Amino acid sequence: QVQLVESGGGLVQTGGSLRLSCEASERTFNTYTMGWFRQPPEKEREFVASITWVGSITSYADSAKGRFTISRDNAKNTVYLQMDSLKPEYTAVYYCAAKPMTSRTYEYWGQGTQVTVSS
Repeated sequence: QVQLVESGGGLVQTGGSLRLSCEASERTFNTYTMGWFRQPPEKEREFVASITWVGSITSYADSAKGRFTISRDNAKNTVYLQMDSLKPEYTAVYYCAAKPMTSRTYEYWGQGTQVTVSS
């Protein structure tokens, strides 16, 4: 069972930056595609970004392109989400998730970290 622990959330003003981190307990972390998702208040959870385990190929939601950067450090079992030029509409609980190489879905999820962007 993979455990994911997010950190780095908090309160930031419009235009500010935050870096989220997600540490995985599993030593085979480097074989997982890692993703970030978010759930704004009273809305559905949505995809933000992902990074593959082979070649660190990244993918972003349109709203995240140019503002967010996903990266990973396999030696530290950690994936990051650098968020710049934040806007109030990015206020949400941000979740880290892991998709095993044998799966088509994200099977492991963190507990989430709150990001609040004030206007």
